[in-house]
Formats: sequence, structure tokens, C-alpha cells
Amino acid sequence: MKTAVLIPARYSSTRLPAKLVQDLGGISVIQRTYLSTLATEVCDEVWVVTDHEQIRDQILELGGKVYFSFKKHESGSDRIAEALEVVDADLLLNVQGDEPFQDGESLKNLVNAFERPKVKMASLMCRISEDESYNPNTVKVVVDEESNAIYFSRSPIPFNREKKEDLIYWKHIGVYAYTRELLQEFTSWPKGQLEQIEMLEQLRLVERGVKIKMVETNHQSISIDTQEDLNRARNFIKSIF
Repeated sequence: MKTAVLIPARYSSTRLPAKLVQDLGGISVIQRTYLSTLATEVCDEVWVVTDHEQIRDQILELGGKVYFSFKKHESGSDRIAEALEVVDADLLLNVQGDEPFQDGESLKNLVNAFERPKVKMASLMCRISEDESYNPNTVKVVVDEESNAIYFSRSPIPFNREKKEDLIYWKHIGVYAYTRELLQEFTSWPKGQLEQIEMLEQLRLVERGVKIKMVETNHQSISIDTQEDLNRARNFIKSIF
């Protein structure tokens, strides 16, 4: 089974303008995402899928593979689906362009999830505190007994009505893996009501009854959505060099 990582890299962003080309330890955010993903050596190919010349040029400077998107897309999955016209792979991993610190073990476990029968899509989750669950920028997920996603939300879920101290909150990490067929199918569907309310593309699949296998990881990624996130990532870079 041939595998490929596709990194959707949209230039425009609302909370932190041009975040993917911001400096992060001497190279840009998108360059660091590409290099850290490539270094995991989990997949056969790594591509960046972008709509902007600056991002394209930065990846080409590294000798990377780029698919330049001319169509307008509303989600990362929609964007990478366009690239399937040139990417020949059976299993696709969607690594967010604003998550520059990828973990090889986590990506490998995500790929291994497809060894189970009937798995067509998988994603990552990690444990977080109840305090962090109240952050709307942190997407939460609740799962069933087989670790399939029941729901994703920006709200704290489940609601801790009885104030239990041992309640587990799961943070959804925006790394997906899909079979080629599912990615092509799901990106042809219109947005569902829940996706439009929460602005979370994975809810398009939940509404259609598609099972998303959630894989636990201990890797705490830094997703860069705000200036505060970028500052935290810069401090992390300083701490490891």
C-alpha cells in the first residue's frame, strides 16, 4: 500500500495573517512543518498543496514536492483532494500546515490503524486538562468503546455535570488519514449543518455516519492559530537548540 502525506497550506488566515510564512527558528512555519514531516520517514511521499506563490517557492527551495492549487477550497481536505490528480497513493495523510512539530511514532500508529478491518479514516487525539477543554481553539472529541469518534466540538465535551475528578478530556489533533476512495467521496459531499455551526470539517463525516478511528498519542503538538501560539512555538524552538 503506497502512502503519501499531503500538507494543505492556505496563505490567508484570519486570527494570524500569513501565519504559514512567519519565521519559526530561521525558517518559515510551513517549511518547518514540511521538514519535520519528511524526517519521520513514515510515508513514501510528502507533498505541500498550496494556493500561494510564496509558500510554493519556499517548499521548492527545500527540494520538496508542491501541487499548486488554482481552485478555491473551504477546507484542507477539499484542497488535498484536488492534488489526487497527480498524487498516486492508496492511503493519504493530511498533516496541517500550521502544526510544525510532527511526531514519527504518532504518524506510524495512524497508518497502522488501517490494518484493522473496515477502517477507512483515522485521526489523532491526546489527553488534556479540564481547564484546557474550555478553550474554543482546542477541538475536543468524545469516542465510543472502540475509540471511534462520536462527536467533535469547540465546547468542552462531555459536560462535567457531577464535577467528577477522573473525567478524561480528549483533544483532537488535526492530522487525518484516509483511504483514497473515502477522501474523494467525502470531499464531494456538501457541508452538513454541524460542520457549518462548529466550522469543523470532520463533522461532515460524522453526520454521514462514517466511523473515524481515533488513535491516542502522548505527543503534544503546537497548532499555530494565534500570535500567542507562534510565540509558544518560538520558545519551544529555543528550548531544544
